Amino acid sequence: MSDIMHGLNDKQKEAVSQTEGPLLVLAGAGSGKTTVLTRRVANILEKGLAKPWQILAITFTNKAAAEMKERIAKLVPNSDDIWVRTFHSCCVRILRRDISSIGYESSFNIYDSNDQKRIVKDCIKECGLNEENYPVKSVLSIISDCKNKDISPEEFAKQSEKSYRERQLARLYQEYEIRLKRNNALDFDDLILKTVLLFKTCPDVLEYYQNKFKYILVDEYQDTNSCQYKLVEMLARNHRNLCVVGDDDQSIYKFRGADISNILDFEKFFTEAKVVKLEQNYRSTQNILTAANSVIKNNRMRKAKALWTNEGDGEKIVLRALNDQVSEAVYVNNQIEQLVSKEGYKYSDFAILYRTNAQTRAFEENLTCPYRILAGLRFYDRKEIKDILAYLRVLFNPNDDHNLTRIINVPKRSIGDSTVSKLQSYASTVGKSIYTVITDGSYVEILGRANTKISEFAELIQKLRDMVDKVSVTELIDELLTSTGYVSRLLLESPPDEALSRIENVEEFKSKAKEYEEKVENPSFEGFLDNISLVSDVDNYDENQNAVVLMTLHSAKGLEFPVVFMCGMENGLFPSFMSEMEEGGLEEERRLCYVGITRARKKLYFTYAKQRTLYGKTEARMRSPFINEVPPEYLDIEVKRQSGFNAVYSVSNSQKSSRLPSFSFTAGAKPSFSSVPGAMRGADLKTASGGNDIKKGDRVSHKKFGEGLVLSVSEVSGDFLYEISFENVGTRSLMASFAKLTKL
Repeated sequence: MSDIMHGLNDKQKEAVSQTEGPLLVLAGAGSGKTTVLTRRVANILEKGLAKPWQILAITFTNKAAAEMKERIAKLVPNSDDIWVRTFHSCCVRILRRDISSIGYESSFNIYDSNDQKRIVKDCIKECGLNEENYPVKSVLSIISDCKNKDISPEEFAKQSEKSYRERQLARLYQEYEIRLKRNNALDFDDLILKTVLLFKTCPDVLEYYQNKFKYILVDEYQDTNSCQYKLVEMLARNHRNLCVVGDDDQSIYKFRGADISNILDFEKFFTEAKVVKLEQNYRSTQNILTAANSVIKNNRMRKAKALWTNEGDGEKIVLRALNDQVSEAVYVNNQIEQLVSKEGYKYSDFAILYRTNAQTRAFEENLTCPYRILAGLRFYDRKEIKDILAYLRVLFNPNDDHNLTRIINVPKRSIGDSTVSKLQSYASTVGKSIYTVITDGSYVEILGRANTKISEFAELIQKLRDMVDKVSVTELIDELLTSTGYVSRLLLESPPDEALSRIENVEEFKSKAKEYEEKVENPSFEGFLDNISLVSDVDNYDENQNAVVLMTLHSAKGLEFPVVFMCGMENGLFPSFMSEMEEGGLEEERRLCYVGITRARKKLYFTYAKQRTLYGKTEARMRSPFINEVPPEYLDIEVKRQSGFNAVYSVSNSQKSSRLPSFSFTAGAKPSFSSVPGAMRGADLKTASGGNDIKKGDRVSHKKFGEGLVLSVSEVSGDFLYEISFENVGTRSLMASFAKLTKL
């Protein structure tokens, strides 16, 4: 016991010691939640309260699961039988064993987002609709939302009877499910949903797992959706030994269906629950933590807590205003190069975080340091990899028409689209899969000259299927590439440089298969396909590669870096304009800001552009209101004028104004501090009357709302309507004759 408790603070010890009954561990960023989870498992085993196979530990990424398993193994020998898994891999394991009870075959394939898009496109066509009115992404989002909330197509159809559009969406959802079932395939959301359905439908299966898992631990509980809550609640219903660890302040996946009420209302669902707060941070300096605390305390939907550390105050947060996105990228690049050359940092110590992937272009064009982009084109989304995976999935599940039609003419074997359409139509008519049709010979009547090519393809697939249980995954891939002539075709059909790159990707895929076989205790073809299907962007992050990493703020969750640049800190970009229109949207954006801040260990930079070109539009910008929520005394502000004069503004602890100063320069003149409380305003301030002397992009001041940026100007009934983004209150629409605006 002494070794298990060694080095823990009092609150961590309390959480580790509490083994019985429901437990909510509110773990602030960098507070050692993984340590608590792994030590708690070790404590349960050391006390003899459970055998390893009676413990289920669930998290969200393979990376987190692997780290947890490794730490437990160091603490407790012979702990391999513990289920340390992601939600999805846990459900895959359950479904492979029992999904036949709800009408699927255990050889189901798992579709990724690209597969889903192809299916939805087909559904839209089948239903006689068009993609302009029913965008594929929107349809998929609605279907995903239904699945995350455990709403079946039939239930959704009942809820959608009043609206024509919703009735069509219900049709699309139903058609989508029919096609998945026909292909014996599940999408990512189905892995949870079908497990819940299995438990509801088959009480004996649920009872087996309820008895099996005496202790259940769930990591990142704030990210769970309604369906995941149901899954956990059902599994924990017998023993009630459920420990959930999470941080409501880091709930940032509402767009994926995450329901923050799961963690906020945990004590309502489990009335006997004990709550332990972990607030001591082991990652960041106090100045960084104070900035994070100052921002997040403005949220109302949260459980009160404040991070603190013994690591010292550290440096102030650097705030820089740049002219445009190019200046921003150049500034970030120069800071990185300077810190590497003068202070001994490695390139891998730096992260550039942004709100949207559209911001990456300026960095890609202006960074001179080595960098990589996380969540760019995923390795498994490349065409050649998708082709090989489609072959493997057909070998595993030959009834998967979706993947079979992808590779029936890849490489080209003179089987045209019209032939494939005839096969699809005939297979649908007779109620069989395409593979069954081409192997039983029943297709001969409907096809002409293509018969030979079809039969050759069917024989190829059958030959490879016969090898599945006899050779390793790597050997199977080698045989697949040889039999199809795939690599040779790449050389013939692609330009030399492109062909070489694609062949390198194929070789890398083989390496991943080899790596899987070496790392996994009992490797299997099925296990390899599941492993690939469940890979996330963060799982691919290589900490040992010496390069600056660029990623969205969402992708950065769970990671940490010595130096973090939070770029594009502008109102309308972060927080986004959309967030002001969504219920709870601004609070979620603020949580995202909190996540970004707490990724930094030693140095944190906020940067924003006064003007930014995004999505083909160039607009003037104002700094994010989140910056205004950080006390000025914790910020280091530098503003540059045209001639190169630098003004550095650092606020002492005695200055308590919550407003940040803004600066204006005239060439050859001294800087004027236009918004320091009590400062005199210069002659550049101009009073706006009923005339339209204020235009889009101007900065203005309002007696009540403070300073703001004019987003648009339109004429209405002889007056002018201004849409203005104010620093303190957000966007407002004001009439010129009543607004009494002062142009800055």
